[in-house]
Amino acid sequence: MIAAGIIAGIMGLIALPAALGEHVDTSLLTLGACGLSLGSMIAAAGFYLKARAMTSPQGTTVFSGESRQSARRVRGGCDVCHGDSPVIHCKVHQVHLCPDCVAKHYDFRACTYIPSARGVTPKTAKVHAKAQGR
Repeated sequence: MIAAGIIAGIMGLIALPAALGEHVDTSLLTLGACGLSLGSMIAAAGFYLKARAMTSPQGTTVFSGESRQSARRVRGGCDVCHGDSPVIHCKVHQVHLCPDCVAKHYDFRACTYIPSARGVTPKTAKVHAKAQGR
């Protein structure tokens, strides 16, 4: 479909100089302009259909740009959404923030940020430490 659009666009471009020669022919000029625009439209539709065909096995698009929230809570995670592991610590408000929550919290005039030192603690490691008497 992309190749057909390129061919139609080239045919429209070839017709344009012929219409603008010594004897201006408005019907040939119209035909060239229509061929160029139709070719561009067909090529764009081909790119669109090719992008829509690229999907992951879950049925979502490959390059969605959206992060998916995890269904379970992470121990020692973000103080705001309690979901992802924190990457930034706001010294003013004393909160650990994940990448999604940093964008909502960001205030360059009031907040001071440092990298978060809080590690995500899996529940099983804590249970094993209690069982061993640590």
